[in-house]
Amino acid sequence: MQDFLNKKIVVGVCGGIAAYKTAYLIRELTRLGAIVRVVMTTSSQQFITPMTMQALSGNEVRCEVFDKQAERAMGHIELARWADYLVIAPASANCIAKMAHGLADDLLSTLYLVTETPVICCPAMNRSMWAHPATVFNHTTLVDRGVIMVGPTEGDQACGEYGFGRMSDETSIINALRLCEISQVLRGSRMMITAGPTREAIDPVRYISNCSSGKMGYALAEAALMAGAEVILVSGPVGIDPPPGVLLHQVNTAIEMHDTVQQYLEPGMIFIGSAAVADYSVAKPLPQKMKRQEKREMQLDLIANPDILSMVVASKKAAYVVGFAAETQEVLKNAQSKLSKKGADMIIANQVGPNQGFDVDENQVIVLTTDETIELSRNQKVRLAGQIIAILAVKLQNGRP
Repeated sequence: MQDFLNKKIVVGVCGGIAAYKTAYLIRELTRLGAIVRVVMTTSSQQFITPMTMQALSGNEVRCEVFDKQAERAMGHIELARWADYLVIAPASANCIAKMAHGLADDLLSTLYLVTETPVICCPAMNRSMWAHPATVFNHTTLVDRGVIMVGPTEGDQACGEYGFGRMSDETSIINALRLCEISQVLRGSRMMITAGPTREAIDPVRYISNCSSGKMGYALAEAALMAGAEVILVSGPVGIDPPPGVLLHQVNTAIEMHDTVQQYLEPGMIFIGSAAVADYSVAKPLPQKMKRQEKREMQLDLIANPDILSMVVASKKAAYVVGFAAETQEVLKNAQSKLSKKGADMIIANQVGPNQGFDVDENQVIVLTTDETIELSRNQKVRLAGQIIAILAVKLQNGRP
């Protein structure tokens, strides 16, 4: 899905070895349908050439404040008015300092001062530069002004040291673009999200589970972080890295998920139960691997697992409770029934089946509350998560339901 089709994005490139990552970012944005124009600082050209960026973006690269080809020779004004987004990746300590203090001595810093569109800044520098009080102050200043910061991440650095200062990967930056419209709408909120499947053991090597990949739950966690919430993520076994900034609790079984939610749920939290929790578990899992028998039939005695959503509602701790309903038929009817029976404030309903709902990157859902039904059309799951968080924020601001 080209969910950036015809979106106009200016990508600013500062000096630093991370500039090579920007090439991958530009390639991916254009693949998703965006129109990309690149602005490079003088120092960035020591690490990657304008020709490379031009080949990847398909547009001429801008490097100078005054452009004879631009209208009235003021390329910074023209670019600022053209762009839907400004992404600075990598953003050096020098660039962040200039942005914080309003300096404008090159095209990129001048462009920042005149832009009126969302600004996404992706820091990359040595760990000591990132931790320096001056950089910390400048970073905080920009965040307070509404600049969206993505990263940096922790890891090995080109200088041979280890720590925070690596530029975030292109997926994280692109997801920030997808979610920038909900930036800080839940600032100060605390949220708990469950995600992924649970596994109920038959024996030490076999289990009962389902097809959930956890993608929707992890997308909701990423969206909640962008919205400014503190996020606890209680996750079943998945193959996804958690969004930087969440407090992750990994579990396997439904009982483990239930007990973890019960332990960490605090008064005033927002709860989103997006996990595909097994309704039943094996009554007596075998302690050793079960051997194949000549007899072809076998029976498993199953017992009901605790209902996590009902437990959260009954606790009366959560300020707002959101559940999910994955249905194969009569989606709306079954979701309305679940909303009523569980006593939740909101149910997110979607149809599941082959290439639908589970383990895919796109989805479409129906958002139900006691007084409203909102259909969200098929979209990339991170964008969909952003739309759900936006609806949730409005509900909280207006008062329940």
